Amino acid sequence: MTNHSTSVADAVQQLIRAGSEIVQSGLALASAGNLSIRLDADRFVVTASGTWLNRLDETSFTVMDLGDNVVDGATKPSSEWKLHQRAYRARPDVGSVVHVHPAHAILLDALRRPIRLVTLDHAYYVGSVGRTPYYPNGSDELADTAAEQLAEHNCVIMGNHGSTTVGDDCDMALRRALNLENAAELTYRAILAGNGDLDFPWESEPHLHHA
Repeated sequence: MTNHSTSVADAVQQLIRAGSEIVQSGLALASAGNLSIRLDADRFVVTASGTWLNRLDETSFTVMDLGDNVVDGATKPSSEWKLHQRAYRARPDVGSVVHVHPAHAILLDALRRPIRLVTLDHAYYVGSVGRTPYYPNGSDELADTAAEQLAEHNCVIMGNHGSTTVGDDCDMALRRALNLENAAELTYRAILAGNGDLDFPWESEPHLHHA
């Protein structure tokens, strides 16, 4: 297991910055999304219920442990807290979880069209994409199936809902979310141009293709 140790104050500042970047980049609108950072082996800080990602401040977060308990901060965590908890349980190496609602990625998945990894950045940061069927927001089914996919992939599309990306830190989880949506947008443009079968030349960089 990777040794994660982050103070609440530092994690909160990272998440405030990430929330602003997420809305600015169009990955989520208003309160559509939630973010977290692992503090140590047993605790994580997650955005609170109903918080707008571009209006986060020090009061917008809840500290929880991996056993379902609120430890500190806002008493009502995001309705998707289970998604973050199960991700950390499934991936002890992960230091941050980013859940957003990227339009192109959701649309392609709803159309049952695979997201094509086109650029070197897509190949390096995304690598492979898992998916889950639609499950209700905040449900055990959603959290558990996403965690199963995260055991094999760093990026997961949740049907008719959004995406979850993970990383060693918040910057990496966000970078993966950005590259996933960029890959989806390029795939969509390629489909409109009449070719949805493009792909990264994996034979040139076989070590990048992990699934």
